[in-house]
Amino acid sequence: MQRHDIRALVVVAGISAVGIAGFGWASGDEGAAAPNSTPAPAASTTTLVGGATVAIGSTTTLVPAGDSTVPTESSGVTDSTDEPVVEGENEDGCVITERSLNPGDTGSSVTCLQEALISAGYLTGSASGTYDSATESAVRTLQVDKDLYVDGIAGRETGLALGVWPDEASLVIHTPAPPEGAVDLLGFPLSSVASAGDDAPPLPDNSGSGRRLVYSRAGQRVWAVDDDGRIIRSWLVSGSKYNNELPGTHQVYSRSEVSTAWNGKAYLPMMVRWLKTERGAIGFHSIPLHVEDESPYQTEAELGQRLSGGCQRQAPADAKFIWEWATIGTPVVVV
Repeated sequence: MQRHDIRALVVVAGISAVGIAGFGWASGDEGAAAPNSTPAPAASTTTLVGGATVAIGSTTTLVPAGDSTVPTESSGVTDSTDEPVVEGENEDGCVITERSLNPGDTGSSVTCLQEALISAGYLTGSASGTYDSATESAVRTLQVDKDLYVDGIAGRETGLALGVWPDEASLVIHTPAPPEGAVDLLGFPLSSVASAGDDAPPLPDNSGSGRRLVYSRAGQRVWAVDDDGRIIRSWLVSGSKYNNELPGTHQVYSRSEVSTAWNGKAYLPMMVRWLKTERGAIGFHSIPLHVEDESPYQTEAELGQRLSGGCQRQAPADAKFIWEWATIGTPVVVV
């Protein structure tokens, strides 16, 4: 997509949304919508400059100008949420095995968390294995100190800060870059992080059947599967740093050729939404572009790392494929 095309799309789409109500608008990405915002009606299409068509999806959100109720953990693409997380040190060497730990939880992961909090000076006494009020208070204090989203829940960011989060890189399978001009089973050009057919990594267990998209959160990988079970294409993405990608079977329900992050700082080309959350929409889209100069937020080489606030960032060639292939109603299986 050319630079002037993106600007034209965003300007016209923004005018269309503002015409609905006297508010600024933010297309749902990475938990983009404010918690008390109201979704727009079902998807409609608008023909833009140059004949392009944009679907203004059901999750395009109207947010009052100046609204600041969006917590940073579920925000859109911003400079702060894209900063790399520095892992803490864990003298005991334990790791937690749950995606998140909540008040009232019990077990070995809670014991590991408490031991790390004690070692870091946030908790006193001995580890009980029960996520009690003292543990919640310690987690909140750590989150404040580390400038994390403060909710008293020990998830990925808290685990990384304490050094008790599992090694994510070991779960990500990198395939060799395909030769120049290589295509998938349907003839779409492959990106540098894509493969197809027998060259693709195997599908995860319990990932459904039939024509579908499969997204592995642990592996930061997506598969497009046809009705016969063939892997048309598989590629790496940069998914959410947080625990907001809901596992289970969903479906594509809204698409926008380009949308804007909730804070207006990033363009999100070829947005394909599959999950509505209390704070906005989550979907597949191309690597975000900074609004001020349209430079990318990351490189293709960085795909496979969790860098977003909720959505799945893709190489442009993979985003183009999913835009063409994942029509409304396409199942999305998240494992």
